[in-house]
Amino acid sequence: MQMFKGYNPGEFHDEMFAADGSVRPHCAALMERLCGMGDDDFLSRKAISELYFLRQGITFNVYHDDRGTERIFPFDPVPRVMPADEWEHIEAGLTQRITALNLFLHDVYHDQHILKDGVIPAHHVEHAKHYRPEFRGMDVPGDIYMHICGSDLIRGADGKYYVLEDNGRCPSGASYLLENRNAMKRAFPALFQQMGVRSVDSYPRSLLNMLHHISPRRSEIPVCVLLTPGCYNSAYFEHCYLAREMGIDIVEGGDLVVLDNIVWMRTTRGLKRVDVIYRRIDDDFIDPVVFRKDSVLGVPGLMNAYRAGNVALANAVGTGVADDKVMYYFVPRMIEYYLGQEPILPNVPTYLASEEKDLNFILGHLPELVVKAANESGGYGMLMGPTASSDEIAAFRERIVADPRNYLAQPVISLSRSPTWCDGVMEGRHVDLRPYIIYGEEVRIVPGGLTRVALNKGSLVVNSSQGGGSKDTWVLRH
Repeated sequence: MQMFKGYNPGEFHDEMFAADGSVRPHCAALMERLCGMGDDDFLSRKAISELYFLRQGITFNVYHDDRGTERIFPFDPVPRVMPADEWEHIEAGLTQRITALNLFLHDVYHDQHILKDGVIPAHHVEHAKHYRPEFRGMDVPGDIYMHICGSDLIRGADGKYYVLEDNGRCPSGASYLLENRNAMKRAFPALFQQMGVRSVDSYPRSLLNMLHHISPRRSEIPVCVLLTPGCYNSAYFEHCYLAREMGIDIVEGGDLVVLDNIVWMRTTRGLKRVDVIYRRIDDDFIDPVVFRKDSVLGVPGLMNAYRAGNVALANAVGTGVADDKVMYYFVPRMIEYYLGQEPILPNVPTYLASEEKDLNFILGHLPELVVKAANESGGYGMLMGPTASSDEIAAFRERIVADPRNYLAQPVISLSRSPTWCDGVMEGRHVDLRPYIIYGEEVRIVPGGLTRVALNKGSLVVNSSQGGGSKDTWVLRH
């Protein structure tokens, strides 16, 4: 196939090719099929997938962009293939991680043993932006706080997987995972059966089962809704998509009302009681009576109903303390403390600016490090030291010195690359992986997850808001 002619894996771990240029065994069937179809056939199938995205209106919103807010989600048709044993290792590591994170959340909102034992300095929790001390002592269904998590994984030059961060508030992207698969089924229908690719279709059902599991009302089928900030939110397409796939209503704050500490949904037939809210709104905006008074997105009185145990929220209020990038530093300690185990998936080496020794190291090596703000996401609030200007480095230095608790730093990891069709040429582009973990009656992880790809040559930033796209992720059966 001419499009792979001259392809260079480079010094990075390549997902399809070994360092000597040979095709990795689990990618052999895919490579054989691609080579057998020819360039014109491949481009025709690529066009089919792009047309599917266009017709389905698969979009995301970008804030503060003069070119408009809504864009078609960029998609590359060359899938990332993962052998079964590799996925089983990831699955075990993610299950271990979300179990420890939930034990941590229950602990810091109850007896705080991990703080009293000095495993985590108490001030890191107490000063976390999303810690909600007013909810200490409150029980949640099944002691589960983080019901949905999207942990970002990267792969270094050694081929080893690392956890880059945990997204435990309102993780987005699952709809793109599902629609990537739908697009690929249309473009390459024969390949799935031939290669034994595991299905991802169970995600909406697993999500709905989890919502049913945490319902406080057990006497009848729970009424579940998805609470969205509205059509200007960056993930509004996903909100509509998941609500439709689960067969539940999508609502905005004005569609709900709280009477006598019970949440009701306004319908054409009158009020209907709501048992579970899959909320895609951050704590700050969810109830103007308790949090931000100026919020027009939330539901006044919702926290009273929540405290009374009359409605369940996924994820629980206060989950953001575990989403804090500074708290990420301590997750290996949580795993050892609560589970008595070594982490199956390691963290990326991390330095905390709030620790004097680490602060001195960070300030002395800013041009070599990636610096992140503790509570930003989507690629915002980040310094890429090796590509930053001297002015950008100087500005970040001032921010770190002024507020060290809000910053951490990590070495630049040589993210693995995967063949990607860019501007008429097949080239390696850096990728990460965001699997989606659902914690209900049991932990369920959709096989694979969303592979995000940095479409700009040489870039390590995969976020869609920063010019990234995505690929389908194929986990093979044994």
